[in-house]
Amino acid sequence: MLAGEAYIATDPELLSEHLRAQSLLADFNAMRLEQDTERRSILQQLLGHFGEGAFIKATLRCDYGYNISIGARSFVNYDCTFIDCNTITIGEDVQIAPGVHIYTATHPLDAASRRSGVESAIPVHIGDGVWLGGGTIVRPGVTIGENTVVGAGSVVVKDLPSNVMAVGNPACVVRSL
Repeated sequence: MLAGEAYIATDPELLSEHLRAQSLLADFNAMRLEQDTERRSILQQLLGHFGEGAFIKATLRCDYGYNISIGARSFVNYDCTFIDCNTITIGEDVQIAPGVHIYTATHPLDAASRRSGVESAIPVHIGDGVWLGGGTIVRPGVTIGENTVVGAGSVVVKDLPSNVMAVGNPACVVRSL
């Protein structure tokens, strides 16, 4: 899966890991905001890396958790979904607005292949200092360069360079920063 090769998501080992993540997420999402120590403990169990001073508001959704790395001082707002069938690397000082979705999973275009349950996944990289506006969707395989701003509601389907503002569906660079 992490090598980008085809896999079956209903594999017993993957199902077990998925259920573990869903249990941790249920606990995290049910906690009060002031339960900071307990919330942070769950996120450290769930995520591959959770940087110093990083913060996530509930609700959070993901598949496995351990494929997600969140850098120091990054902030993830309400109702975000990270489909982490491959790695999602979020740099330091990143701002992620409410309702952002980051996907690594992809499925075959051929209907018969899709019906077989085969899928694959491609990593996503979000550079330091990025701001993803509310409702942004980041597609599999995308890299967003440092300090880039992605406008609310954008769909990022290809790599974005550093220090630009991009908006739209598909997201296009509108100016340098």
